[in-house]
Amino acid sequence: MSAQDRINAYWAGRAPSYDEYQQRPDRFAADQQAWSAIWEQALPPAPLDVLDVGTGTGQAATVLAGLGHRVTGIDLADGMLERAREHAAAIANGPVIRHGDAVHPDFPAASFDAVTSRYLMWTLREPEVAVANWVRLLRRGGTVAVVDSTWFPHGLDNAPENMSAHYDTQVQAVLPLATATSIDQTVAVLEKAGLREVTVTPLTSIYELDRRFGVAPNHDLQMQFLITGQR
Repeated sequence: MSAQDRINAYWAGRAPSYDEYQQRPDRFAADQQAWSAIWEQALPPAPLDVLDVGTGTGQAATVLAGLGHRVTGIDLADGMLERAREHAAAIANGPVIRHGDAVHPDFPAASFDAVTSRYLMWTLREPEVAVANWVRLLRRGGTVAVVDSTWFPHGLDNAPENMSAHYDTQVQAVLPLATATSIDQTVAVLEKAGLREVTVTPLTSIYELDRRFGVAPNHDLQMQFLITGQR
């Protein structure tokens, strides 16, 4: 089993509990409002053709579609795709959800105005290859916009559920950002891909929601960041 297969297996199995946490009724409306504002800031006005890579349960993809963008979401974990398709079908003009590899998205060059991801960079193999491929998919003036944090700067020993069983030494060896200690390491990947005007925005609204409602199990209260760059 390859490292990517092990990652896929983990997230396919984790999909139900992960999705339930994302859909928590006490926080859902506040999250939707906050993330809508974040993605609206990150991208030019709708409608754009947007590719959401590593879409997971489709949280970002559905928010982006709700802003009026034409969204395609791709992922490799079947359990996540199942949940994403359910959410996409529940809204008007929902995203198209497809099986696809974030590192090597199978689309023609210049197919999109923006490529987005949320909570992907830390678990992305070959991130430099991936971002270079995302840039290839962008039209001139297009945007790469990613959200992430330094989730496990002290290692994965205290990671959620059975993550450490899947994210073993073989997997961690191909994930250079998994235990990043600074968001600057993610910034450097975007800059190396040749993106211009790379900017980092602390997501204080999400930090405040985490402080108010609590964070996911085995996570610490920490700042998340929006990183954007232009082709």
